Amino acid sequence: MTERLSLGPDAARQLATATKTAPQMRGITPRYLLRALPWVDIEAGVYRVNRRRSFVLGDDRVSTYDDNGNARVVPGDLREVPYLREADDAALAALADAFTEVTFEAGQVVVQEGDAADRLWIIVQGRAEKRVSGRYGEDALLEVVGDGQFFDLGAWSRSEPMPYRVQALTRGTALCAERSALTALADRDERLNAELTAYNASDPGTAGGEVPVDLASGHVGEPDLPGTYVDYEDAPREYHMSLAQTVLRVHTRVSDLYNGPIDQTRAQANLTIAALRERQESALLNHPEFGLFHNVAPGQRVQTRTGAPTPDDLDELLARVWKQPGYFLAHPRAIAAFGRECTRRGVPPVTDTRFGSPLLTWRGVPLIPSDKVRFANGGGIHAGTTEILLMRMGEAEQGVVGLRPSEVPDEVEPGLAMRNMGVDNKGITSYLMTAYFNTAVLVEDAVAVLQNVEVAKYHDYS
Repeated sequence: MTERLSLGPDAARQLATATKTAPQMRGITPRYLLRALPWVDIEAGVYRVNRRRSFVLGDDRVSTYDDNGNARVVPGDLREVPYLREADDAALAALADAFTEVTFEAGQVVVQEGDAADRLWIIVQGRAEKRVSGRYGEDALLEVVGDGQFFDLGAWSRSEPMPYRVQALTRGTALCAERSALTALADRDERLNAELTAYNASDPGTAGGEVPVDLASGHVGEPDLPGTYVDYEDAPREYHMSLAQTVLRVHTRVSDLYNGPIDQTRAQANLTIAALRERQESALLNHPEFGLFHNVAPGQRVQTRTGAPTPDDLDELLARVWKQPGYFLAHPRAIAAFGRECTRRGVPPVTDTRFGSPLLTWRGVPLIPSDKVRFANGGGIHAGTTEILLMRMGEAEQGVVGLRPSEVPDEVEPGLAMRNMGVDNKGITSYLMTAYFNTAVLVEDAVAVLQNVEVAKYHDYS
């Protein structure tokens, strides 16, 4: 053993002072959504969105389920059809039983333009294109439809010819109901028959639109001018504060004896606040009642044409939210997949700095990443798929806003309180940590979503 000539580092370290960091946490993300949202301070805990009266429009989805390997329609979801909203459960069950399962292959023409619309189609799994012949014989793409969407309700209900042809993009499964099944139900149910008659007599172009304001323009002379007024919704939607909450416990012995140089209570609170904010962002996106992904209007949902998110797909979103689009929001893997598609086409997206970070943009609109965006990472038909949201922001733009109380007792951050609940008989101090929040979409065209986005497609650039 070699004789030591000086004090060793292990012993010397006993006399040294270590430079310490505050506690680190892997689960903290940039939370770009919370930073991008314009926040409205709510005085009384309720935010009412007053709207001009609109013609009623349902969802464009009918849910299905697997019954021992057979696809079946969820009867109650048929109320998404306008004239079935008030139908009784027995009528809905009878119509649901009338659907039979069919399969289709990629490239197959499912329905021809001009054919009799004798069947209502609900896509269970797969994607298809609605195409129409243009004025000069050219082939025009109207829309890509996917899981849960149905076609063509108007032609089926009115016994009219199909206004377009439908061609499958992928293999898939659909459920079909004959027109005779609807006729038989209407013959037995006077109220349903009346609702169907009213629907068939209505203007198809008004569905989902606002009740018009009668105006005159371009006239000469002194014609009688129309009288009008702007009607409002009788029951406007109200948003109440949601919350994320927990109780933080800190032993008084820890906070008394080990409180320097880092405040133990503050360090614990900071990490708890970060966790509350992460949960808040997740709820703003995914909550079944007010989450942004659950508040996209039917006409604002877009299906990818090839699965991977392409510039064409994002352009289609921009066509839906064309009035002052603010941000795309996507899972990081979806943004990476979009970057690959841009590279393949030779149109690399421009990078812009927002929130102190370089972000990809498309047509000048930033793509902000969030790991809270729904991502199907397991098995099943949706494995490896996600969604991309496009939003217009702010009250002045009739866009998306975040909601929070203007002030709460013991507030440590806007809308977030840390309330001392006292010390128990074990010497543990408890703090009630509460974050209050919500989000609102003021007008339907403020958000659009790209669905069934596949992120596993790679290309050989050699």
